[in-house]
Amino acid sequence: MLGFVPFALVLGAQAAAKGFSVVEVPLMTGLNFGGGSEFAAVELWTSPPHILLIVAITFLVNSRHLLMGAALAPFIRHLSKKQAFLALFFMCDESWAIGLADAKKSGAGLSLGYFFGVALGLYFSWIIFTTIGASLGPVLGDVTRYGFDMAFPAVFLVMLAGMWKSARAALPWLVSLLVAATTYLVIPGAWYVPTGALSGVFSAYLLARTDA
Repeated sequence: MLGFVPFALVLGAQAAAKGFSVVEVPLMTGLNFGGGSEFAAVELWTSPPHILLIVAITFLVNSRHLLMGAALAPFIRHLSKKQAFLALFFMCDESWAIGLADAKKSGAGLSLGYFFGVALGLYFSWIIFTTIGASLGPVLGDVTRYGFDMAFPAVFLVMLAGMWKSARAALPWLVSLLVAATTYLVIPGAWYVPTGALSGVFSAYLLARTDA
């Protein structure tokens, strides 16, 4: 939750700079709850907005949730559809990683109490501090000059550290990183997200077949 604060403030301030009101920012962050796609949408925002472009880029950035949902699927079979859909709505990268790790450790599937204890705390932190960022943005100016934007990659590095098993098991991470970085440099837009994710999955599949 503390890690959410800096880049939530950055997003809120950037949204305010693009003309979002203090009411519109929490509506966006609460209904979508996908930080990466929200940053992309705000970056692309114009007046009037190019809706189809923003929808397409948002879909690309959020496409990683397809793989995250697939990884979580075996651990939510015991849930009703209503419970599963509710859990998936509140799923973000951090709650997914923590909830999945707990489900694997317990062997009893996803614990709703544990998952929502994490997810709701993150959800409301995100909404509250993006709203504060939108309120203070006009006063603070460019908040990235304070280094707040470094919190975004820092959170994901901590997540990777928690999921570390061995150098060999992390090879798909390296493949994903290289493919995503190359795509980012060569192809405009957010195509680096699905290409990085899919290349990592494919390399993990090949690695699993080699070990079998």
